[in-house]
Amino acid sequence: MRAIQVSEHGGPEVLEYVEVPDPRIGPDQLLVDIQAIGINFIDTYIRTGRYPQDVPYVPGAEGSGVVAEVGANVTEFAVGDRVAWAAGPGSYAERVAVNAAVAVKVPGEVDPKVAASALLQGMTAHYLLESIYTPQPGESVLVHAGAGGVGLVLTQLATARGARVITTVSTDAKEKLSREAGAAEVLRYGDDLADRVRALTDGVGVAAVYDGVGAATFEASLASLRVRGMLALFGGASGAVPPFDLQRLAGSGSLFVTRPTLAHYTRDRAELLWRATDILNAIDNGTLRIRIGATYPLAEAEQAHRDLEARKTTGSIVLLPGS
Repeated sequence: MRAIQVSEHGGPEVLEYVEVPDPRIGPDQLLVDIQAIGINFIDTYIRTGRYPQDVPYVPGAEGSGVVAEVGANVTEFAVGDRVAWAAGPGSYAERVAVNAAVAVKVPGEVDPKVAASALLQGMTAHYLLESIYTPQPGESVLVHAGAGGVGLVLTQLATARGARVITTVSTDAKEKLSREAGAAEVLRYGDDLADRVRALTDGVGVAAVYDGVGAATFEASLASLRVRGMLALFGGASGAVPPFDLQRLAGSGSLFVTRPTLAHYTRDRAELLWRATDILNAIDNGTLRIRIGATYPLAEAEQAHRDLEARKTTGSIVLLPGS
């Protein structure tokens, strides 16, 4: 089969389109013919070596496809089932061996491209709202990168709860997308961002900030919070946040800061199914819209990573095998 392989850590140029052996499944796995592959910022962290990964390896962990073979111990799935996953290493390929424990069935008429890009971002938004900070009707929250994949989902889900969502974006086109998702106010990044957020909240600040940008927005995020506000730092697209003095949290209003990851909020099958089912059913019934900002042939993974890191993309981006 054809796949993307990384033989050394580095820039997008290390993503090589090569021929590799078909995967062989174990008794608790599914062999899946991949229809679409989700691309996420964490893929770039692993590619550069920021997150440890032995080489060579096939990148990617998210996708959707059709089950071609089931392991001897698998009872929940059958050949021909449409499935999706957010934790299936080696997904930048035409076929992948996925642990049945992390796969979910795709309901109704959900498009494979949507299914491939919905779970990681969707379940991230789900745990941020359901398990980190759940905004009450009328409360104001700040969502950074409002036109990104997680940002668009977060905005829709928080707005559906009655929250007032303020977002940050970098361009007029991204502002349009963020407003379409339900953002009440859309701001540009800048040194005075926290002042502008406070002006929109009568000087009080927001109840929570959902920050996947990291180093470039961290200080503004802290300064935008109300007393006892929550900062959920769930990513670092602009780089890692440097160490800081925890005593600052007391002086700024007894603030809360957490650095969560999806793995810790999908610790068992029941929790994974709760989050994934909520997201996929919302897509299927039309209450949640996943925007596919761009698609690339699998062979053009390098360009997809370049565009993602240059912040040229909006919503979700996917790779398509065989195109």
